[in-house]
Amino acid sequence: MELILLFGILFGLMIIGAPIFIAMLVSALVTLAVTGLGAATVLPTQMAAGVDSIQLLAIPFFILMGELMARAGLTDRLVDLLMFFLGRFRGGLAHVVVGVNAFASSISGSAPASASMVSSAMLPAMRAAGYKPAYSAAVTASAAVLGPIMPPSVPMVFVSLITALSLGQLFIGGIGPAILIAIVLFGIVALQASRGKLPEKVTAPEADAKPLGTLLVRALPALGAPVFIVVGVIGGFVTITEVSMIAAFYVLVLGFAYRTISLRTLPTFIRDSTVFASTIMMLFAAVGGFTFIIAAQRVGDQVAAAINEADLGPRAFLLLTMVFFLLVGMVLDAVPAILIFLPILMPVAIELGIDPIHFGVVTVVNLMVGLVTPPVGALLYVLTKLGRVSFGSLVKEIVPFITGLLLALCVTVLVPPVVTFIPDLFFGGN
Repeated sequence: MELILLFGILFGLMIIGAPIFIAMLVSALVTLAVTGLGAATVLPTQMAAGVDSIQLLAIPFFILMGELMARAGLTDRLVDLLMFFLGRFRGGLAHVVVGVNAFASSISGSAPASASMVSSAMLPAMRAAGYKPAYSAAVTASAAVLGPIMPPSVPMVFVSLITALSLGQLFIGGIGPAILIAIVLFGIVALQASRGKLPEKVTAPEADAKPLGTLLVRALPALGAPVFIVVGVIGGFVTITEVSMIAAFYVLVLGFAYRTISLRTLPTFIRDSTVFASTIMMLFAAVGGFTFIIAAQRVGDQVAAAINEADLGPRAFLLLTMVFFLLVGMVLDAVPAILIFLPILMPVAIELGIDPIHFGVVTVVNLMVGLVTPPVGALLYVLTKLGRVSFGSLVKEIVPFITGLLLALCVTVLVPPVVTFIPDLFFGGN
């Protein structure tokens, strides 16, 4: 009864448009008041405990890094480099969209943010080259799921914070699925190009006018931040909080060097990042109160008992959770979905003998694919606005890409070494 009340109020408030942290707090407060699970002081105490972690300081610095990299124009430098290699072939611009998104995690770690940044550079170019606007939006939305999977990944940071798993292993665990998804998307574009469904090659005067060496020099610094983060975390040289500060400072220096960031504009970037980070912190505070009720009601034990009663094996459990997170990813952003559901499902997965790194990475991949799955995938609505296309035309063009993404997801779920091979190579088997 308590859980029905808790989740009923939560989803009811979300349906009518209440902010997620408000929905979580109200549902927790009402459940506490009705059921008498704790005194009135329990909720604020648990909220304070939810943000009582030095590791949470990494979040505002990662957000600041993403804001600074977006403002520094580093996406355009990556586009120019990839255009040098791919822009001259049939379907080359679509290939460039996939390639840029594979590196976009170094800029945002957020699928909607990556889509927004890449679309600003690529959608006008694709329209000028003769691509259908709906197709351009479809390939951009599909490729945007790569950003939060390829390290460094902001959703993986939240998985690590909520489960105490190694962030380094989660980071490099995302490399295999990201490469698999990129190969699938490249293959779909190449197949469509071979069938003559995409425009002929286009010239890329901005890229062709510069030699490869110049393009490399211009683009490589954009990859420095993710290299610092991944190497620092995997090597254990710095904590996640320290590396987030170093990376943000590195990007700031780049912005000053490129003269795309100035002392006059810097306070605006810091303000915007602070406001956004504060919403994340409010969410963590709300999760502190929400998870108190989850723990008090022993939801994890109840789920484990139901799984045992249903006699579900590891593979069946993975497939069920895959479907569940796909559905959740359609309506919820990755961060609240991770914070609400992963603490419940992770212990069950471990009890079934599922590798926790595999389960954590698969959860993120599921949620990202959910963002482009009709009828309510959030990225679809983002791209209808950015690409100025109808929802129906976008869905029609994105079907082949969704099919490929679901195929890659199934392989990632059913073949754990896709995730675990590289972490085991660096860290040794569990």
